[in-house]
Amino acid sequence: MALNFRRQRPEEPEINLIPFIDVLLVILIFLMLSTTYSKFTELQVSLPIADADQARDRPHEIIVAVGADGRYAVNKKPVDGRSVEALTAELVTVAGDAKDMILIVSADATAAHQSVINVMDAARRAGLAKLTFATQSSAGAAR
Repeated sequence: MALNFRRQRPEEPEINLIPFIDVLLVILIFLMLSTTYSKFTELQVSLPIADADQARDRPHEIIVAVGADGRYAVNKKPVDGRSVEALTAELVTVAGDAKDMILIVSADATAAHQSVINVMDAARRAGLAKLTFATQSSAGAAR
């Protein structure tokens, strides 16, 4: 029996790039499909205008008007102060025990966004859950 004392050369490792490329392509396709491309600087918003039914006089409605300068009026009665607490107190007074009243926010188109948020906050504090926004028709806006 002869012994083979020759040193065996270690096999050089092979790097297989095909699975690596496959994984990278899958990740690239996923990122391309899941990325949204939107330019927020190009949004031109002009509110409020809508084609809706004419408003009907209903006894279970509270209309809160928001002026361009941030003043409030509840059912055509001016509210003293511009705070959420003053508006909440007025809404509680007008609504009474009826919590199924519909609150209609009639805000000026140039009113500050915070003024409308204050109306929504006051409605929540007063327990009025039904809220809608009044708009003018597009025919009325064109005049």
